[in-house]
Amino acid sequence: MDSFLTALQFLTRIPIRHQIDRNDVILGRSVLYYPLVGFVIGVMLSFVALVLARGSDMVVAAIVLSVWVLLTGGLHLDGLADCADAWVGGFGNRQRSLQIMKDPTSGPIAILVLLLLLLLKFAAIFVLIQHNNFIPLMLAPLLGRCAILLLMLSTPYISPQGLAEKLLENLPAHDARWVVVASLAFAGLFMGWANVLLACGVLFAVRYAAISRLGGVTGDVYGAAVEIMEVVGLLAVVLL
Repeated sequence: MDSFLTALQFLTRIPIRHQIDRNDVILGRSVLYYPLVGFVIGVMLSFVALVLARGSDMVVAAIVLSVWVLLTGGLHLDGLADCADAWVGGFGNRQRSLQIMKDPTSGPIAILVLLLLLLLKFAAIFVLIQHNNFIPLMLAPLLGRCAILLLMLSTPYISPQGLAEKLLENLPAHDARWVVVASLAFAGLFMGWANVLLACGVLFAVRYAAISRLGGVTGDVYGAAVEIMEVVGLLAVVLL
């Protein structure tokens, strides 16, 4: 229970009143619950959409998107913004890219990328609400948080003393693989296998880009991967 609550507290802004006994084992195992936390977020978003179903579809979509951002505190959007700035401003240079990622300010490229991503999410949510199809809305956050596990299992982490370093050191890799398989199978069953495979393909394109530019991943890359996998999953359902 403590591992799940640790994951919930880290990935969302949901207040946790329970006193959590944190240690390295609990921190490592908390990563196993990331997809479940994503599913909890998705269920909450779908509940909001369902409760407001009689309202204007466009307004409801805007509210659902706002709740989505507020629930996560923009945690992964921040990572996407840093990656966008670093990708453009780094000019192909590894050290310059890493330096830009550490800069707390956001440049115009970061703002533009965030606006485009939120616009695409809004459009996808709008279409799903029009068709009363809430299942992809439930599963997209789960899919997004699978991205973190997939990258942790497959890609070097290059931020010394970074936030994820302790998580990786104590992550039970065998259990993590089973969590990924079960989560992707669950998503594929209800979202469509082709849509999930497409999202995974885009994730591994992100992985390739990160390895080519940085030699591995950082916490910001994890965040960017979550956002990209979420929006690709939603768009795949809507467009394909």
